[in-house]
Amino acid sequence: MTQYRFLQILNDVNIVADVATPPTWHFSRRDLLLLALAAACWGLGTVVSKRALGEMPPLVLFPIQLASSLVVLALLMRRAGLPLLGSPRLLGRLGLLNPGVAYALGLVGLTFISASLYVLLWALEPLLILLLAGIFLDEGITRRLVLLSAIAAAGMGLVVYDGSTSGQWPGVVLVLAGVACCAAYTVIARRWVSTSDSTAQVVLSQQVYALGLAVVVALAAGLVGGGLRWSGVSTAALVSAVGSGLLYYAAAYWFYLSALRRVPASLAATSFYLIPVFGVGASFGLLGERLDVGQWVGVGIVIVAISSIIRLPTRGTTVTRGATAGDPLAG
Repeated sequence: MTQYRFLQILNDVNIVADVATPPTWHFSRRDLLLLALAAACWGLGTVVSKRALGEMPPLVLFPIQLASSLVVLALLMRRAGLPLLGSPRLLGRLGLLNPGVAYALGLVGLTFISASLYVLLWALEPLLILLLAGIFLDEGITRRLVLLSAIAAAGMGLVVYDGSTSGQWPGVVLVLAGVACCAAYTVIARRWVSTSDSTAQVVLSQQVYALGLAVVVALAAGLVGGGLRWSGVSTAALVSAVGSGLLYYAAAYWFYLSALRRVPASLAATSFYLIPVFGVGASFGLLGERLDVGQWVGVGIVIVAISSIIRLPTRGTTVTRGATAGDPLAG
């Protein structure tokens, strides 16, 4: 009896030790690639959308992008033999938050402020996700992670900084509200995304809700503004709208949510600092834009900071694997 009690005490001690010392976790190469691809798609999609924005209002472009994304996702899922429905309702309705409300607020706010200030304000998103993940997901947020994230944000600021940046407070408030919506989306999605067997189903469901909201907002804006401007839109602009939608919503969200199944939200969010780097690189290659010395320094700072974050062990995070092996589109 005494020996049994002794073994029981040892077992209890081991359990406490396991709880008190959470496992150390690192990025896998696969998740690194997924996050990098998501950032690349968002950065390139932003550049491609510039072509369309020259001929159509943002609130017209938004539903076209979402509709294009939905069509391609549905075709890919049918080809793979996946049901279009099946995502948990909560995950689907998150599409109202992001890209729905978040991007609607951001696009309206963009009409009040410069593009440079717009991008700088979005640099706050990873830092806000870092804070929310520490509070609501109990992720082990270290001082070093916060410091490196701040350094990456500073580097991002150098990449997109424009000395002529100007803005008005309504635009700043609207964009910050959009940033808050996106940060909340990542934290909520990180908690619940593993309850769905298919990442593709989650992306499709979310964008159905987002498209419904985008159409309502566009129609409301058209009624208030006296109609939606559509005449004179070229084929090139339509192709840019469709292409940017596939990059920005279909591919990017698929890659990001696939990685978010396994990666802590606080670390996944650091990949956002790469978006302007890819965007500037795409502008350099596609639009012939040139970087000054300060921007190149910013690119270097972002890359070094992200590389250092990747090497950090993360404590206090339970990694959940929710994708099924039978789902060819699952993350």
